[in-house]
Amino acid sequence: MTSTVAIVGRPNVGKSTLFNRLVGGRHAIVDEFSGVTRDRLYGMSNWNGKDFNVIDTGGYVQSSDDIFDKAIRKQVEAAIEEAQILLFILDVTIGITDLDDQVAEILRRSGKDVVVVANKVDNNKRIAEAAVFYGLGLGEVFNISSINGTGTGELLDRIAELADDSNEPEEPSEIPRFAVVGRPNAGKSSFINTLIGEDRNVVTPIAGTTRDSTDIHYKGYGFDFKLVDTAGIRKKAKVHEDLEFYSVMRAIRSIEGADVCFLMIDAVEGIGTQDINIFSLAEKNRKGIVILINKWDLVEKETETSERYKAQILEKIAPFKDVDIVFISVLEKQRIFKALEAGISVYKNRVQKLKTAELNDHLLPIIQAYPPPAIKGKYVKIKFITQLPSHVPAFAFFCSNPKYVKESYRRFLENKMREKWNFSGVPIKLFFRQK
Repeated sequence: MTSTVAIVGRPNVGKSTLFNRLVGGRHAIVDEFSGVTRDRLYGMSNWNGKDFNVIDTGGYVQSSDDIFDKAIRKQVEAAIEEAQILLFILDVTIGITDLDDQVAEILRRSGKDVVVVANKVDNNKRIAEAAVFYGLGLGEVFNISSINGTGTGELLDRIAELADDSNEPEEPSEIPRFAVVGRPNAGKSSFINTLIGEDRNVVTPIAGTTRDSTDIHYKGYGFDFKLVDTAGIRKKAKVHEDLEFYSVMRAIRSIEGADVCFLMIDAVEGIGTQDINIFSLAEKNRKGIVILINKWDLVEKETETSERYKAQILEKIAPFKDVDIVFISVLEKQRIFKALEAGISVYKNRVQKLKTAELNDHLLPIIQAYPPPAIKGKYVKIKFITQLPSHVPAFAFFCSNPKYVKESYRRFLENKMREKWNFSGVPIKLFFRQK
């Protein structure tokens, strides 16, 4: 199970800059003024063979006179509930403030793994000044400068040490586990309620699943699956502020526990940045994906409206475009079962095992006809292909000079595999190894 790392702290201490550093890109808007982070941001990082999700919780206040009570406290508490590792960011140029003390008090009581990070430590004087943070009683202090990257290697070493083993296989599930994810008000809860309200006598809660969540077992009308715990199934305290933040935290948890994710999009609003982020997270966690376009009954239709809509979505989620898109209306109960059929199909695609002989018989002639291009006089000769014994589709290509295989050729081989075998809705991984 992939660990979730949440970056917490008061406003304007450099959380978004550190987030960008950890996920390897400039995803968060960074500015000197507090209150810049609006959309909750999240991505995936890898260090020393460990994958982990990273969440930038932000520190801003939304229509609030009391910064701490109405925003930061709720965010820290939500991060404590949903994340496994908490990065507590502090500003060495300012020292410990009252807000820092209050956040530290919450973290001390959490029982979670807390990593104290002194940011903006970029000279010897500030290294000495950062020692004051040991007074918070939260253990070792990691000195970094998130702007230039100083100290982030040691910080990542510590995160990888605390993170779950990414090589540990998922618990095999006898029946599919579905999660319904997406932005607030897309219709997730209505979809779930429609399903579990169809025939109440076949809906049973199953306790004891990963991280003490509660799955819903649905069996009826030819379907047999589990719904992973989501905000729509297990209601938590009503959230008045920062709804997007809480939906992100719970979406990550739902994605991690699922075999297949139904990404629900509001047909009227269309696909947004947050939808693409959730899609990307499911893909990086190698979960099966089905896109549901809800409220299709509210869209004015002309000839080929659905085809144009589908083309727009596929363009935005590129390059992974081999995904089923189902147009539904939860309110009108239109194509609900078609959505479930798509989910079952994606689950079967995800767990299928291909014979080694079948792989080699099909792919080696293609590779011989279209070999990898030579780079700097180095030729790549692929001799043998096999599926790896992992819980998601992964394939090893044994070859000479594997480091010279370019991404474009990886995509070429993946496309050829998708043309031959049905991997619709399923991310697949290709590894090139020395023969």
